[in-house]
Amino acid sequence: MKKIRMIVNPLDRKSHINKEIYGHFSEHLGRCIYNGIYVGEDSSIPNTCGIRNDVIEAFKKINMPVLRWPGGCFADTYHWKDAIGDKIDRKKMINVHWGGVTEDNSFGTHEFFKLCELVGCEPYIAGNLGSGTVQELAEWVEYMTSDDISPMADLRRANGQKKAWKLKYLGIGNENWGCGGNMSPEYYSDEYRRYQSFCRDYSGNQLFKIACGPNAFDYNWTEVIMKKITPWHMKGISLHFYTVPYANWEHKGFATVFSDEDYYATLSETHRMEELLTRHSEIMNRYDPEHKVGLIVDEWGCWFDVEEGTNPGFLYQQNTMRDAIVAAINLNMFNQHSDRVIMANLAQVVNVLQAVILTEGEEMILTPTYHVFDLYKEHQESTLLYSYVENEKIEGQYYDAISHSASVDKDGKIHITLSNCSLTENYEIDLGIIDTDVKSVSARILTGDAHDYNDFGEVEKVKPTEYEVKNDNGRLTVAVPPCSVIAIEVVS
Repeated sequence: MKKIRMIVNPLDRKSHINKEIYGHFSEHLGRCIYNGIYVGEDSSIPNTCGIRNDVIEAFKKINMPVLRWPGGCFADTYHWKDAIGDKIDRKKMINVHWGGVTEDNSFGTHEFFKLCELVGCEPYIAGNLGSGTVQELAEWVEYMTSDDISPMADLRRANGQKKAWKLKYLGIGNENWGCGGNMSPEYYSDEYRRYQSFCRDYSGNQLFKIACGPNAFDYNWTEVIMKKITPWHMKGISLHFYTVPYANWEHKGFATVFSDEDYYATLSETHRMEELLTRHSEIMNRYDPEHKVGLIVDEWGCWFDVEEGTNPGFLYQQNTMRDAIVAAINLNMFNQHSDRVIMANLAQVVNVLQAVILTEGEEMILTPTYHVFDLYKEHQESTLLYSYVENEKIEGQYYDAISHSASVDKDGKIHITLSNCSLTENYEIDLGIIDTDVKSVSARILTGDAHDYNDFGEVEKVKPTEYEVKNDNGRLTVAVPPCSVIAIEVVS
């Protein structure tokens, strides 16, 4: 077992860790919405207004702070008026992006806000800039947020929602460099400025407007957006980056069948998020030194080939301890960059890509990634602390073995999260917390073989367990086994 040192300094307090960093993303894609979150009021599966009760409770347990909807690429083909009113009268459409299946629009604006109300999370609406109109998006904002006497507010009331909803987060377009219109950054900037001008604040509601940001390493897109759209026109800029082994989009590999080399290649790719956060932040800093504009990583996670026998357009994949390590690495990085990163949304929440929940009929399983969010939830609304690990590189790789972050909450409790990326090395960490009288320490661990996953019939193969951290007069010692994620709470 290799011995290394770690220091946490509670006197060196850094940025605030927004709860929205632990956000999620739901798209009309495959079985994310239908048969995942929404089963309909007449389903035999226990539900509230058609929304699965077990899914609601699972979301609440990880303190889900924000949920993005309705896309994704789907958002820029979505016309919200097709999905309001009596369900029998709602227009059907073809989901041209995802599987070519029929979308019956039985889950629309009212159902989404009901879901957010039941979970207790903030809604994040992705508006249609690609195939929609300024009037359409402006009227949607009015429909959702106005309590005045107006055509859209009256229409909402006629559809059963008397009081306006509160909507904070509004994305104006999605991936407009690609599926959202194949636009140049200059053209999109002009369109954004025009669209946002007509998305107004009604009845005390204040919109947090988010511009479409870059596709991963497109630094020019960020440069142009920051130059052409002032902080007065936007409060956030999005960033999308998916972890694909070897960055090979033609042959992404499978979620459960992979070699040790594939495992390390996956982690190598996900560590590139550090470069993205650093370099995009540097561009933003030049135009916005006061940090009035937040960086929002509203699509991130692992993307593998679909499970055999499933619809290729549904993007259904299993979820192993490899995914858990990827999630832990990224969440630690978001914490470390929380001076600029104010929100992140894992793609996607149920049955799609790196999902936290998988469903099959009445059955539901919590994935290893779900358990990472459960372990890390104490960081929400806490303050980042300086932390340092006497790290070492994994053999043959450019990245460190131990990923980490630390924070202190409003009650003074210190929370430390660690993940060991190595498949073979055990580490014993000598953990010193400066100027702290440690009264008690507790921990939980998620660990197993990198290929381990939960499946229907074996729903708890991978789950967190209580874990011992030795406390010798305030000097802590924690053993970190290979392929593990640990959350430690220190009370002083």
